[in-house]
Amino acid sequence: MAVIKSFEDLAAFQRAYRLSLEVHRASLTWPRDEQRGLGDQVRRSSKSICANIAEGFGKQALSAKEFNRFLFMAVGSCEEMRVWSRYCLDLGHVDEATWRRWSDEYKQIAKMLQGLSRQVMTQEI
Repeated sequence: MAVIKSFEDLAAFQRAYRLSLEVHRASLTWPRDEQRGLGDQVRRSSKSICANIAEGFGKQALSAKEFNRFLFMAVGSCEEMRVWSRYCLDLGHVDEATWRRWSDEYKQIAKMLQGLSRQVMTQEI
């Protein structure tokens, strides 16, 4: 197993970061009024996942429970992004294939974070 020295070494972070960049870039192609509304929301929510992983990782030396709390906030943001992705589909900003891929990716990232949470609480990272 690889040694985890940074939040950037975590597969969940890497996957969430790649997806947040995709979401960000896609949102910049939407009509200007949606860039300020829905676009701003999806950019903030998708980046929140990455930020919570990083912040929790930084606090793990203080408390495994604190890291776990941030992981669960990231899981919540994954679920939030599944809702925003559905809005993107229903408002015609993404096609069904993109929506399905985004939704599936956020579901998988949430599962990865839940697994990481179990490891944190048993001190296996």
